[in-house]
Amino acid sequence: MKQFIHLTLFVLLMSSSFLVKAQVVDQKVHHVVFQVTKGEVADQNKAIAQLNNILKALPNAEIEVVCHSGALPMVLKEKSQVLEGIAKLQSRGVVFAACENTMRRAKASKEDLVDGAITVPSGLAEIIIKQEQGWAYIKAGN
Repeated sequence: MKQFIHLTLFVLLMSSSFLVKAQVVDQKVHHVVFQVTKGEVADQNKAIAQLNNILKALPNAEIEVVCHSGALPMVLKEKSQVLEGIAKLQSRGVVFAACENTMRRAKASKEDLVDGAITVPSGLAEIIIKQEQGWAYIKAGN
């Protein structure tokens, strides 16, 4: 019986130390560059869900969402079908960046973007730069 009690106490102590470590890890600021290229609403909703999942697990994550190619409408005021999801993520510090190359091809201006969105000269170059700076890379939908 004594062995059982000692074993139980040992297990409880070990598991509580893992919980403390897990909480400390969650406080670290993680940097994530998140690429979105698809224009389908289902894919964009999936991206919003994935971003929320990241923030649920890593609440201090610094996230930049780079929208280019077919995903430009995601960040256009008049075309986006995920405005509410974007606004909620922005309120948690997520930055949405539109590719200026894609904007030029689509004849879109900065005024066409959802409030708070930024632009980057090249979506792909932005992703490369972020990765060189040590940011984790995720492609939406994968």
